[in-house]
Amino acid sequence: MGIVVILGIPVALAAAALLIKRQRVFGMLNCAGYLAVLCASILLLRQTVLSGNVALLGNFIYLDVLSAFFILVISVVAFSVALYSVGYIRHDIAEGKLSESKARVYYALFNLFCCSMFVVPAVNNLGILWVAIEMTTLVSAFLVGFYNSKESVEAAWKYIIICSVGIIFALLGTILFAYAFSLSAGVKSLNWSAITAGAARMDATILKVAFIFVLVGYGTKAGLAPMHTWLPDAHSQAIAPISALLSGVLLKTAIYAILRFGMILIKGAGFAYFSHLMLLLGVLSLAISCGFVLVQKDLKRLLAYSSIEHVGIIAIGFGVGSPLAIAGAALHILNHAAVKSMMFFGAGSIVSVYKRHSMNTIRGVISVLPFTGIMVLLGCFALTGFPPFSLFVSEIMIIIAAFTSGSYLLAGALLAGLSIIFGAFIFHFGKMLFGNLPKGMARRAEPLSAKIAFLFLFVPVCALGPVMFFIKKDVVWIARMLFQH
Repeated sequence: MGIVVILGIPVALAAAALLIKRQRVFGMLNCAGYLAVLCASILLLRQTVLSGNVALLGNFIYLDVLSAFFILVISVVAFSVALYSVGYIRHDIAEGKLSESKARVYYALFNLFCCSMFVVPAVNNLGILWVAIEMTTLVSAFLVGFYNSKESVEAAWKYIIICSVGIIFALLGTILFAYAFSLSAGVKSLNWSAITAGAARMDATILKVAFIFVLVGYGTKAGLAPMHTWLPDAHSQAIAPISALLSGVLLKTAIYAILRFGMILIKGAGFAYFSHLMLLLGVLSLAISCGFVLVQKDLKRLLAYSSIEHVGIIAIGFGVGSPLAIAGAALHILNHAAVKSMMFFGAGSIVSVYKRHSMNTIRGVISVLPFTGIMVLLGCFALTGFPPFSLFVSEIMIIIAAFTSGSYLLAGALLAGLSIIFGAFIFHFGKMLFGNLPKGMARRAEPLSAKIAFLFLFVPVCALGPVMFFIKKDVVWIARMLFQH
């Protein structure tokens, strides 16, 4: 029943958004709906951990611990975005940036976007997974170009074109995986549960070629370099709550798809090939993000390039492949989703008040938006892996795993990249938060819903670090439960 609630509520809310005219009423209803989705996702994860896999509709819906974990990550960010949207949309309506009717369209698209992301880890069929990821692109493109400015429309088209080209490669890879399975088992199936079970008998050469197509295709959607070029434009031009969804969880759905195919590849062709490709793209993503973060002048583009960095770190963790590294990468997925969403909330509030994106002209944020400024300051330290925040724990787990596996050069590159980005973020945000106020700027009121959204995300960012420290002996169990091999 849990997955029915998770998939059904966004669909019902998307329909209700077009019928309920009072945005204040619907905003609260939307929050209540995603609170129910969050509770259902927690129970679903508990069920898969304790009772095993969940199958519905003749195995069309098939959930293991990995699926339930990604659903939980999506639901955490979706609930926080629903909270933040209440005050943000109300402010845009008051300023005349949005009409009541366009606000209803926003909520309808928001719910369809969330539903399509929930479908990705819920379905067993790899072809339907491909369709769901393509659906996330089509729906979110309207939200990227939502303000209909020249820049946002251009970013939306760039997003559609690049991701659609990438998704064609993913489709070719999916077809090759199904072909390899039909040769070995004599059965034509796209269900990942069946293909994974028979992966050991599949042709290793076909699997390796197929995985390159999958990695390029879904790696484009995940923002892995060098296929990342759509990401800074789309994330910087999207409406602020949607930027949080794009960076916090949309990228992770593509990572989920890569991991599904990667598990098949590992069983059929060994771990080394998967590891080398993931490490290559992970290090490349980290290196490219370092260069752009140093010279960046746009606030939301800065956060977008930070997403490329963290996707690279996650890829490195899975590429190292030890239980400690896998647990660290999985924890990093949740940590980054929470912190980056919080930072995009802060960026949205800052841009809304200052009416500009350029970090060179934004000063004195803590004086103008005290609560948001403090949250952004803490989020800046958390995002750059400063202790005792949870990202420090997940990053140090991956670095330790690299050292213990003998990959000293890789560990050194990770430390160097993290140090560069830490310095760049402190420099950029220090000027914005503590600089002198521009003329005419005064303290502004901050919506209660936005404050609750900040706190909801900040609590796990603080709590997960100490929790993982105390259960560090269980990281092997965590890795085995997620990947069951």
